Amino acid sequence: MRIATWNVNSITARLPRLLAWLESTGTDVLCIQETKCTAEQFPTEELRALGYESAVNATGRWNGVALVSRVGLTDVVTGLPGGPAYEDVEEPRAISATCGPVRVWSVYVPNGREVAHDHYAYKLRWLDALKLAVADDAAGERPFAVLGDYNIAPADEDVWDIAVFEGLTHVTEPERAALAGLREAGLTDVVPRPLKYDHPYTYWDYRQLRFPKNKGMRIDLVYGNKPFAEAVSDSYVDREERKGKGASDHAPVVVDLDV
Repeated sequence: MRIATWNVNSITARLPRLLAWLESTGTDVLCIQETKCTAEQFPTEELRALGYESAVNATGRWNGVALVSRVGLTDVVTGLPGGPAYEDVEEPRAISATCGPVRVWSVYVPNGREVAHDHYAYKLRWLDALKLAVADDAAGERPFAVLGDYNIAPADEDVWDIAVFEGLTHVTEPERAALAGLREAGLTDVVPRPLKYDHPYTYWDYRQLRFPKNKGMRIDLVYGNKPFAEAVSDSYVDREERKGKGASDHAPVVVDLDV
């Protein structure tokens, strides 16, 4: 079984690449972030033509998450149970479902913007709510994983130059402590370092030739419980999909399971 996560940075802009990628990789379940569309605008029919069901949590221009599966899609939960609002709005940042033998979440963790910004405090509250929401599934016997754009680099090696990020979000101790909280709940990072590349980044800013210079960050993560982690047979960052015209600024992260 092949499961992947991909921040597409607008599913409308990325649709031809997305459909071609699904066909070429044989992915069974894809967790999508930053759809940047309404639920009505999501390409449900185009995906159905390839054999995929869809579940969507999206409300407009920003944010938005989805799950697409060709191995079943049941028990869908839209949103983060107990999650906080930002400026009185519950942002569409989480969706979960059972896909065949596995239960998965697609999450788009708040960016945080700046350490002194209200959005940073919101990010930490959101991560606290995530830990509580996944605790039962994390401790269960069914393979379970939370995949998505976490907007956190777990370690200094997960950014191209830690000195550049001093005092900035994505690398602060409270954010990394929140990831540690997920580990305390029974989830582990199932995509190890190193992979094919010494620095398997998943995101490169469009500006300043960051991708050709490999000045990236590893912020798209797959956190699975023990049954999920034990079933992992392979994993990789599809760096090739970041190349060329019309690419997202994130690359897909792929995990193969023996289930």
